[in-house]
Amino acid sequence: MFILQNISYIHADGELLFNNVNLSIANREKIAIIGNNGVGKSTLLRIIAGQLHCSNGSVTISSVPYYVPQIIGQFDDLTVAQAIGIDEKLNALSEILSGNVSDENLSVLSDDWMIEERCNEALDYWELGRYALTTKMKTLSGGQKTKVFLAGIKIRNPEIVLLDEPTNHLDLNARELLYRFVSETSCTIAVVSHDRTLLNKLDKMCELNMRGIKIYGGNYDFYSEHKTIEHEALICNFEEKQKSLRKAKQVEQENIERQQKRESQGKKNTAKGGLPPILAGKRKNNAENSTAHLKGVHADKINLISQELNDLQSQIPDSDKMKFDFDNSKLHSGKILVNIKNVNFKYNEKSLWNKNLDFQIISGERIAIKGKNGSGKTTLLKLILGNLQPDTGEIYRSENKSVYIDQDYSLINNDLSVYQQSQIFNDKALQEHEVKIRLNRFLFSKDFWNKPCSVLSGGEKMRLLLCCLTIAQHSPDIIVLDEPTNNIDIQSVEVLSTAINDYQGTLIVVSHDLYFLEQIKVERVIDLKI
Repeated sequence: MFILQNISYIHADGELLFNNVNLSIANREKIAIIGNNGVGKSTLLRIIAGQLHCSNGSVTISSVPYYVPQIIGQFDDLTVAQAIGIDEKLNALSEILSGNVSDENLSVLSDDWMIEERCNEALDYWELGRYALTTKMKTLSGGQKTKVFLAGIKIRNPEIVLLDEPTNHLDLNARELLYRFVSETSCTIAVVSHDRTLLNKLDKMCELNMRGIKIYGGNYDFYSEHKTIEHEALICNFEEKQKSLRKAKQVEQENIERQQKRESQGKKNTAKGGLPPILAGKRKNNAENSTAHLKGVHADKINLISQELNDLQSQIPDSDKMKFDFDNSKLHSGKILVNIKNVNFKYNEKSLWNKNLDFQIISGERIAIKGKNGSGKTTLLKLILGNLQPDTGEIYRSENKSVYIDQDYSLINNDLSVYQQSQIFNDKALQEHEVKIRLNRFLFSKDFWNKPCSVLSGGEKMRLLLCCLTIAQHSPDIIVLDEPTNNIDIQSVEVLSTAINDYQGTLIVVSHDLYFLEQIKVERVIDLKI
């Protein structure tokens, strides 16, 4: 178990990341830490892991947790055994079996005589059985590196496991293994992930923001239902406050007009009655004071309602403030866009697929390309787009406008500012203020316009690219998505899903995120076999 009490974290530059985080997790409980990009989910996980110190508060933890990091390139120079911290124990066992039964070796081994067997079982479970523990991490793919750290769980037998975006580089088979492990394990687990299938295997959703953490008892679907209810109540309250504000302003105007009429009538009566100047002046002052008081009362009420309205508006999710207005593709539905006949591609003189590919892509289709890591999914996308030519067979491509969006959103030029990037797509010569209106629609206020794209998060780059597509004169006929959800948070995935569902053209997507594929209404699957 672990307990976080009044945790806060302040960056070195003095910026507060989060504050007043209180969280208590019982033994064998499985939780998710969720929230927008930049709120500090990974930072909080590293604090629990003991890799970072909180600025304030305390962490109480029952045992040393096992941490699976999101970024694993720093382990490239290590062996598999070194990366998961078992090299000294394996060396001690080897020394003992060779006859060097020293106290030091026995102490390091700590009676863990079955460690080699556990290693073999764990590597086999994660489909790494052909790799030795002495294999250098840099020789492995991103998915294999992640699986090494996941194998370390079975090898190290920790009580507490911390997983930071564990599915980012995993193919569908490996994800299924992870889902099964999470469902069956008796470990206490804390996960940071945008994989909603994984999140539905967990007991609690812990939503982190700058002001603290809010607990939702249940899996992601349960959380999503409650957020929908909260959102509907928020919108209803917001609309009621807008009505109240309009009514208050109307009442204010009506009262002021009545008061002005009374004052005007009073002046006429005074003029007719020939009141002494002192008495007339007193009445005039009383009328003016009454008007000023009335205005003050109404101003206070209007200011209070306005403040409440601003507070409510700040709680409305960003995705609700965005407007998608993609043009329809100019291609008629049913047109053959790509015709692949008897196609294969060779690496080192060896054909990539065990069977040549034959299929068509029709205008308006939504297609998912599936396969294990290394099965040639990205290669097939490049063949479809004409960036590669096949070694076997023929590919017919009709004239069309296509856009390729990868997981790094590399269509965004990091050397440009946000505004300059938007202008790259401005082929219908929108005026500057019109482009900036589009940027505002996608939550890029004037504070962002001159920012370099290099400082944007994955979710922000995705939003900017979607904005750029709406600025262009015509929407693309084909949008190709290559693992687009890998580096963005749940909220950004939902924004992307909404945008894709608003798009009426042809969609080709590579993704291991089954939930995402379901949300964007994929109709056909091309499964690659190697």
